[in-house]
Formats: sequence, C-alpha cells, structure tokens
Amino acid sequence: MPRQASHLTKPSPEKHPKREPTAAGQKDAAVNRIAAHNYFLLEKFEAGVVLTGTEVKSIRDGLANLKDSYGLVKDGELWLLNAHISPYSHGSYANHESVRTRKLLIHKEEIKKLIGKTQQKGLTLIPTRLYFKNGRVKVELALAKGKQLWDKRETERRRTADKEAREAVARSRKA
Repeated sequence: MPRQASHLTKPSPEKHPKREPTAAGQKDAAVNRIAAHNYFLLEKFEAGVVLTGTEVKSIRDGLANLKDSYGLVKDGELWLLNAHISPYSHGSYANHESVRTRKLLIHKEEIKKLIGKTQQKGLTLIPTRLYFKNGRVKVELALAKGKQLWDKRETERRRTADKEAREAVARSRKA
C-alpha cells in the first residue's frame, strides 16, 4: 500500500534571529550620566560582574540603574554596591534582590593598583556604564575625584561656549 503524502510544513524559523542591540553589545545596558557631572573621571577599568540568571535577563531588558552605585576594594576583592537591577518580570521564586552587593572580576595586579589609588584622599571608584561583551556583562569603572560646585559651573560654562562656537561655525557655513 503506498504511503500517503504528508502535508507541507512551514520552514523552521531562524535559530538566531537578529538580537536586541543591548544583548548584542551594540548599545550600553546602563549608563551613569551624572558621574561625569559630579566627578573628574581620571582612569577607567573594565571588570566582569558576578550575576544570577534573572539579573542578566533584566539587564538585557534595560532594567539596570547605576546612579547611586560605587565600587569598593575589600579584602583584596572588588565589589559593586548599590547598583539597582530590577527583578525580572517573568522570574519565579528564584528571582533576585534588586539592590545587592555584587562581586566584580578583575586581575589581581589591577586590584593592587586600585587599592593604592583609592586610599588617596578624595579618590573613589564610580561605575560609568554597564554593557555586554561577547555575551558577558561588563562594567566600566572609573577612578574619580569629586568636583566642587565651582568646578561644575566651570564645566557648564565651557560646554556652553563650545556649543555656541559650533553653532557659529555652522551658521557661517550656511551663509
């Protein structure tokens, strides 16, 4: 007896469709914009972050905030404090706490360098951005020195002067 013709099926969808720009590493997951306003950013370091699965999914959704966070060197290890990662919307009982201390992964030589520099008066570690690199979450830490009020005013004056100069050049090109 001949076999019946099977019905035609739709072709299977692509295994790896175009990923979200944040997850693909093309766009930052979180940026601390106020850090450049409040601090002089002297030197930058890249560090990996120890996270749970639901935290990674929340970061991919763009639910991370670095506004009040800072880095701390304690017992030869680097920690990220007060970074807010909202709970994952589809998480179960194993969902994470939104604000918790997270360990940062960085080379020992860099930690030794940071210990020496953060013990100087007025220097601290501020996270400036959170991003994906090769599927892993990375944080960019900046060694920072706090700005005084007059420093902030001077930066604002310089920024407005540069903007006015750019506009004047653009106007002269149009005319």
